[in-house]
Formats: sequence, structure tokens, C-alpha cells
Amino acid sequence: MTPALSVLDLVPVRSDQTTADAVQASRGLAQVADELGYTRYWVAEHHNMPAVAATNPPVLIATLAAATQRIRVGSGGVMLPNHEPLVVAEQFALLEAAFPGRIDLGIGRAPGTDMLTRYVLRGGATAAADDAVAKFPQYVEDVATLMHPDGVEMTVAGRREPLRATPQAASVPTIWLLGSSDYSARLAAARGLPYVFAHHFAGQGTAEALELYRSSYQPSEEHPEPRTFLTVNAAVAETREEARRLALPQAQAMVALRTGARLAPQRLVEDAEAQDLPPQHQALAESMLAKWVVDEPTAARERVESLAREFGVDEVMVHPVAGAVVGTKAGSSPAREETLALLAG
Repeated sequence: MTPALSVLDLVPVRSDQTTADAVQASRGLAQVADELGYTRYWVAEHHNMPAVAATNPPVLIATLAAATQRIRVGSGGVMLPNHEPLVVAEQFALLEAAFPGRIDLGIGRAPGTDMLTRYVLRGGATAAADDAVAKFPQYVEDVATLMHPDGVEMTVAGRREPLRATPQAASVPTIWLLGSSDYSARLAAARGLPYVFAHHFAGQGTAEALELYRSSYQPSEEHPEPRTFLTVNAAVAETREEARRLALPQAQAMVALRTGARLAPQRLVEDAEAQDLPPQHQALAESMLAKWVVDEPTAARERVESLAREFGVDEVMVHPVAGAVVGTKAGSSPAREETLALLAG
């Protein structure tokens, strides 16, 4: 069976782009995904990274939902320890009110940034940042409760006072827990929540995490059955050789991330081809590319279907990583759009 397709977007910033260009390119990509019938479009949260413009998921979600018609738009994800639960609940309850039935709230436990930015996000209090990570299960519960139409009542100065994210919520976003270890798998199973393992980033441990989630799942009223999907990096072109060429900038960026090198805006394809990597870094790049979907259309679709069968999912979220060649219009990402179009058939 052909799995449903969705999109994960980090809003990459190329060496020929400004932030405005990158956002414009992602808006165009979301519109293509919407027209092609993709199920959902998620944006990530990363901070202080020259190659990534996805710093604020709620702002991006509002922009992308307003530019599309029917596709679900959400976060993949909001890094909850960076934020107060009430703020997140208010943001996503308001998004749901503006775009009812189209909003997903994906929540992660990692900071998604360096130590300096984490320190600043928590008001200069390292202890507060660590405490927020420790309280992650409670924070998840707080967000869900505050978004519920009934909200919560709390005692303040001897009086019971109501607290809710919006005054008259008619619907709530779907909450997903995200992770790249078994921590969120256990928590999602215990709370009866949908769960996604970051296969596109980790590349291993997916089967174990999904089995743990499914085998220990505790049904909830909203989600009587476990619910998950697969994430995968993809670059698809008319030939396998061209697909590998287009994937080079992302592969080199991931090598830099994994080896602690200085991060920079993503190279154009020709610049990536001219870059000589040390043998050990080239081997790392090849090992990552082997886990991605980088191929011509028929083989790429077959690989996606094979991965869906292997991990027992009926939806695959594609992270389109095809780079841009010299001369590409700055506010566009035609190779990423082509990846989505060719995968959709």
C-alpha cells in the first residue's frame, strides 16, 4: 500500500539567500505540497544556526497556513523546555482557532540549540533550563490541559480562578511527542499520545523506539490506538546521479554538524562539488546518504514504500534536502519542489 506523504521543513538558508528569501521559498514549497495532496507540513525549531531560519514555529505556521488551503500545518517540533507551557498553549490554541482542524503541535524535549542560546531563552538561568527539561512530562500535561476548552482552575490568594489558553475554544490541535531516543516513546505510550521518532536525524534505533511505543501504549479517549509515522531525508531527480548531486550540500552540512565544524549557510550544489572532504568525513557523508532516499522517481517511491512496510507505518514525512544550483532564484527552491512532485507521482 502506498503510504500517505507529509513534509518536514527546517527552512534552510542557502549561501545565496537572506532569511526573507528562505521564508519565501518555504512558502512556495508549502503551496506545492498543498496542491499535490500531502497530508501535513511541519516546521522545526532551531536557534542561532546560520543555515536554518526555522526559529519560531508558531509564526511560521501562521504564515504557511495562511498561504495554503487544506494541508495540516504544525511543528516538528516546539522544543518545550525553551518555553513556558501557557505561552505554547496560547499560541497553538489561537492557531487552531484561526485554522480549525489544520494545526498539529509536535513537542520535543531537546533544546534545539547551543548552550548560549538556551541560557538566553531561559532568562539567563541555567538552573531554570535544567529544571524545565526535568519537568518535561508535567509541561506536556500543562499544555494539553490549558488548550482544552475547560482549562483548569487554580487557587490564587485563597480564591479559585479559571485559567485557559483561549476564552471559547471549539477545537484543539493534535499533540504529538517527538524524539530521537526512547524517552519520548515511553512518555507518549504512557500518556496515550501520537509519537514520531526522528529517523531522518538519528538514522538508527527507529524500529526499537516504535516497538517500545506500540507495545507499552496506554489507550486514551482521543487516541485509542498508537499512532506514528516515519521521517526520512529525500532528494529525488530524473536520474540517480542528479539526485546524489543535489543532496551533496545537505550531506556536507550534516557532516559539519556531526564533527563540530563551523556551521554556515548551505552551499550551492556547484560549491559543494568543489569541496574536498577528508576521507573520514567523506565516509561519514556516504553512510548518511545511504540511509536517505536519494534516487530517480520510481526507485525513490519504491524505497519510501519499503520503509513504510519495514516500520509498519501508513504515513511518511519527507524532509526534502535537494540543494540549489547557481542561478536559482533566491526566493525559490525548485529542486525541493521537484522532490515532492516526483515522490507524489
